[in-house]
Amino acid sequence: MNTDKDFSPLTPNIVRALNDKLYEKRKVAALEIEKLVREFVAQNNAAQIRHVIQILATEFALSQHPHSRKGGLIGLAACSIALGKDSGLYLKELIDPVLTCFNDSDSRLRYYACEALYNIVKVARGAVLPHFNVLFDGLSKLAADPDPNVKSGSELLDRLLKDIVTESNKFDLVAFVPLLRERIYSNNQYARQFIISWIHVLESVPDINLLDYLPEFLDGLFQILGDSSKEIRRMCEVVLGEFLKEIKKNPSSVKFAEMANILVVHSYDLIQFTSMTWMREFIQLAGRVVLPYSSGILTAVLPCLSYDDRKKSTKEAASACNHSLMKLVTPEDDEDDEESQTKSSPPSDGTPSKKEGDLNGKISTRSLICSVLCSSDRSAVTLDLDGIVQVLDRHLHDSSTGMMTRIAVLKWLYHLYIKTPRKVSIDGILNMQCSSTQIVYAAILKLEYLSQVILKDLEVLAEIASSPAGQTDASGSCDNSDSKTELHIPGGVRDGTFDLTGSKVTDLSPSTPSMNSYFYKFMINLLKRFSLERKLLEMRGAFIIRQLCLLLHAENIFHSMADILLKEEDLKFASTMVQTLNTILLTSAELFQLRNQLKDLRTQESCALFCCLYRSWCHNPVATVSLCFLTQNYRHAYDLIQKFGDLEVTVDFLMEVDKLVQLIESPIFTYLRLQLLDVEHNPYLIKALYGLLMLLPQSQAFQLLSHRLSCVPNPELMRTVEDPKAPVKDKRLAQPHIDYSELLQHFDRVQSKHLEVRHQRAGRSEHPDRKL
Repeated sequence: MNTDKDFSPLTPNIVRALNDKLYEKRKVAALEIEKLVREFVAQNNAAQIRHVIQILATEFALSQHPHSRKGGLIGLAACSIALGKDSGLYLKELIDPVLTCFNDSDSRLRYYACEALYNIVKVARGAVLPHFNVLFDGLSKLAADPDPNVKSGSELLDRLLKDIVTESNKFDLVAFVPLLRERIYSNNQYARQFIISWIHVLESVPDINLLDYLPEFLDGLFQILGDSSKEIRRMCEVVLGEFLKEIKKNPSSVKFAEMANILVVHSYDLIQFTSMTWMREFIQLAGRVVLPYSSGILTAVLPCLSYDDRKKSTKEAASACNHSLMKLVTPEDDEDDEESQTKSSPPSDGTPSKKEGDLNGKISTRSLICSVLCSSDRSAVTLDLDGIVQVLDRHLHDSSTGMMTRIAVLKWLYHLYIKTPRKVSIDGILNMQCSSTQIVYAAILKLEYLSQVILKDLEVLAEIASSPAGQTDASGSCDNSDSKTELHIPGGVRDGTFDLTGSKVTDLSPSTPSMNSYFYKFMINLLKRFSLERKLLEMRGAFIIRQLCLLLHAENIFHSMADILLKEEDLKFASTMVQTLNTILLTSAELFQLRNQLKDLRTQESCALFCCLYRSWCHNPVATVSLCFLTQNYRHAYDLIQKFGDLEVTVDFLMEVDKLVQLIESPIFTYLRLQLLDVEHNPYLIKALYGLLMLLPQSQAFQLLSHRLSCVPNPELMRTVEDPKAPVKDKRLAQPHIDYSELLQHFDRVQSKHLEVRHQRAGRSEHPDRKL
């Protein structure tokens, strides 16, 4: 430094001492500066005071020489001490050069800068608050300083500044929040710790309402919550816990909508429990205000529902979120947009009509925070139904989705259909306002092998099938056609030609008047799925059909399936399906009422059902005979068995006869066995049973049936010769007329088709059906 330069009013001795490398001499010079400035204060000579501060700043603190910079720093601190309460008038001139030294490469110099600023702030106290942002900015840098002495000095200054802020009621929170929002995204652990400590302090000051500005930095807090340092995470958890307490105390002043999607973004492992806890409280406290964010919330919540006990807390919080969110969807969400607008005031300017929520899980945090501005007016809230359905569909079709998540998705579909039947329709040709329809229908048809999932799946389908929504005209379709069209039942299910979106449907299926068109379409697709996935039919087919019979009327299930199978082109599948249905009909407790309805055939409806089942049952001769036994059509059963001699008797065929014999010995056919006592009025029953006996080889089933027939009293009564035109004296003469001759002809036609197909298959395969 040029010592010949004029530094007055500083004396040459002060200048030399300030430039000295020894701290003691610089300290002596500082005492001289303090004495000099005190004299200027006494004289009220502000010009000289500013001149001294300017010299110390420009010529010393900002000098290129390190010892001069140190002298300048201690000199500025001495000026502040001398000024006392008047230092507030010169704070900018005092603080700026000191803060510049915070960036010095010399750690000792940075330490002296901390020391100097500490003395300046200690004297000025509350007067430094207008300069808080620059002080905070400088301290945030020193918090991550690698030198321990510098960090120690900055911590002392930090505590002093916190005391000042806590004591004062003039803190400018509005000016500080933008800086906080910027610095909270630091990745340095010490900087994060510094930020968290300041948020904790500000949140505890009664006169500072930091909760109003929480949406500005909540995203950053959750990022810090994912820090690798356990100590930092603990500090952040404490701060978030305090904020959550405040939210519960003052929910009316909380900007729930502005923070909803921030919670959705932060739902990964490290902070998942906290985000779920906050989300649960938001839903419970804010109610329908968070409804526009439902799709994003579900994206975060649904996967957590399948967690195991290692994440039990997170799973429970997610379950509470899911349950509370579901309760927010009410029938008012089923209203048209025009209706809802007439009932609610329009949203305030700047409120977007559709809230963000990246359904693919890739949400831009910054753009999200900037764009999420939502009115808290509950009446203006609308449900993003399409977004929710897309989320549900994606989780339902994802092969990695857990069972409990799948069940929750199906419950949501069920709930949406119950609460918003006008907006959630299953018809694939609805207008664009119900574009989510096809996704819903495809999703709920995605049956899994898990029983709990299937049960919930079938519950959804049952509600849809019995809903009045499907009983209306097709006026809601895209083509706006007023004419009623016929239901087209495809001829087969092998080629996958079932088109849920293009098939023309009537309002009711022709065979199930109590169900709607959705039900009939489901039956078609269920049989298609059984056809394409025989393992599903084998493992869960009976279970699914029995549950459907419980949820919907068993008559509807059997009537519709028989009606569809009548037109089935895959005859082998038709025979297998009829065998499955027949076994369910004869053995399941769920079918007790239906069996009783068929047993007597005293009504026109029961006769119509029998004829419908019979025509499809003809795909399986043994099942057809068992149906006749069930309905006590013994003469027709005998006529059928006589035709068995013309059929191609295979090992599989004889195995079915064997199973029928076993069924005859079961409790289901107790009434049939008792009728063997009345030989006079049941000759064809006995003849039919003898016919089965003659079909069987000398097997265990043969011995069983033979032993049963040997118990028939007085076999001589079996030899009955009667006039074919004379009616048989039968207690069932009162039944409505059934054209059994036509039914026999139908049986012959169906079996001829089966024979033709078997021969064709045998010609193409090296392994034809085994014959006896």
